[in-house]
Amino acid sequence: MQLAPTPQRPVTGATQMRGFSLIELMVTVGILAILAALAGPSFQPLIDKWRVQQAIDNMKSTLYYARSEAIKRGGRIGIQKNAQGTDGCTLAKTTQEWGCGWFVFVDSDGSKKWKAGEDVLQTTSPPSGIDIMHKPSGANLNLDSYGKTNGANIISFTFSPNRTGISSPATRTICMSSGGRIKVTEKLPCSNK
Repeated sequence: MQLAPTPQRPVTGATQMRGFSLIELMVTVGILAILAALAGPSFQPLIDKWRVQQAIDNMKSTLYYARSEAIKRGGRIGIQKNAQGTDGCTLAKTTQEWGCGWFVFVDSDGSKKWKAGEDVLQTTSPPSGIDIMHKPSGANLNLDSYGKTNGANIISFTFSPNRTGISSPATRTICMSSGGRIKVTEKLPCSNK
């Protein structure tokens, strides 16, 4: 039994190549780069809004956690801002600015400030490029055995992109009553309503 011969392709003078030439590839990459450069700035407000929302979620989580720990431990829980220069951050020049992050601690000696040897329960770093302003001004926030803040009736934290400030449409404020009720608003400052 003999096998049938396999058909062969006709041989042509030029071999056909498939793919892109280097020039075609460079033109395509150049067009994509131009389109990306045009579209990039239009995404900045959206990115600002996401960063602000992430920082708000971090702060709300911290406030709820600190309240629950204060109730569980009978008070003496504090939240303190990180100092200027922590991890190279430059957004905490005054006691009002909390842009370098914060931590929850057990205020075992009742001094209302963290001291070496006191337990740190949680540390939070906000997203980069977000200004956080605490009112009334202070580097610390302390909670009693009922989970209430001592001091002002309403405390607020205003979150805004560092590059545009509070005029940005992404700016939001957390308002917390002394009893622990938290709401997020676009209004500045917090009202008693």
